[in-house]
Amino acid sequence: MLIDDFSFPLPEGLIALRPAPRRDGSRLMALAGGRPEHRRFHDLPEYLREGDMLLVNDSRVLPVRLAGRKETGGRLEVLLVRRIENAGGGTAAGELWEVLYRGRYSGRLRINDELEMELGEFLPGHEGCRAARLRFSGDLFEILSRCGAMPLPPYIKRTPDESDRERYQTVYCRSAAKDSAGRASGVFGSIAAPTAGLHFTSELLEAIRSKGVLVRSLTLHVGRGTFMPVKCRQVGEHRMEREYFEFDRGLIDEINETRRAGGRLCTVGTTATRAIEGYFSGRCELAAGGNGKISGTTDIFIHPGYRFGAVDMLVTNFHLPRSTPLMLAAALAGRQALLGAYEEAVSLGYRFFSYGDAMLIIDGRKCF
Repeated sequence: MLIDDFSFPLPEGLIALRPAPRRDGSRLMALAGGRPEHRRFHDLPEYLREGDMLLVNDSRVLPVRLAGRKETGGRLEVLLVRRIENAGGGTAAGELWEVLYRGRYSGRLRINDELEMELGEFLPGHEGCRAARLRFSGDLFEILSRCGAMPLPPYIKRTPDESDRERYQTVYCRSAAKDSAGRASGVFGSIAAPTAGLHFTSELLEAIRSKGVLVRSLTLHVGRGTFMPVKCRQVGEHRMEREYFEFDRGLIDEINETRRAGGRLCTVGTTATRAIEGYFSGRCELAAGGNGKISGTTDIFIHPGYRFGAVDMLVTNFHLPRSTPLMLAAALAGRQALLGAYEEAVSLGYRFFSYGDAMLIIDGRKCF
């Protein structure tokens, strides 16, 4: 299968630059084997039934988009991706971080009086990615909350503002992870939102629970792997980068019992799907220990031809052409059915991408 098989025309005017006024007021296209149904997101509970499970990704997005001033006086934006483990030395010697930025530059970059970085160290095997040594005083999370911006994707062509700190974040996100010294852990949060979850409100989640649906969470910290472009010609040649996940050990028993009893597993977003399917398929590297948690990394790449081991339903957004999230959605819906639904969505003016409208995909065998 070719990457070009996942292309589709999209008018630029359908790319959502801001979210809907109300989270659950966005449009919802339900795809369950027949013609798409057109609803609002607050109608989602009608498609769930007692005994189902809704599984969300509770990773927190951090304001890791930083604007700094170079030694030459010019400006440069940098995206913090992750702290590299065993960098050594703490804040006095500086912490080594994986970063992304455009253009060519190596040298000192001052963010504010509390944070500066030395750019220029290259990370082998990470195309377009470099490392920076961060030096700061105080708590990094507090510094980021003051001087960082939310990492909106590049197709949202505007500067992030204060409203994005709330709306580019799910209502159920958890606190960012810190190590025993109170510093950001190596896998400290997401650099992009698990956007399917942006449509949920606390009231909608309560309505879903009231139907007898289990609502459970896991964590997959969204990194470069989720949104890196596919550059090879054949789908099967693409390789995902590893991303960290964790969840309670009891979740697997609950999923198995749900499905044995005839219930369905509905994942919210492609990241939650990759985390749980990465575990069920064995396409993961598990960490030792865990204190009641199952944790590790996965590089699973789900595309048409993949046989789902756990997921029956998927809540997702409308994705970029030729992207890996689009291919994952096509694996559950069928490529032709999905692209046909996208064509209808374009004709009806649905809003696309991170701040856009939503789609519910139901495995046709699990509709009734």
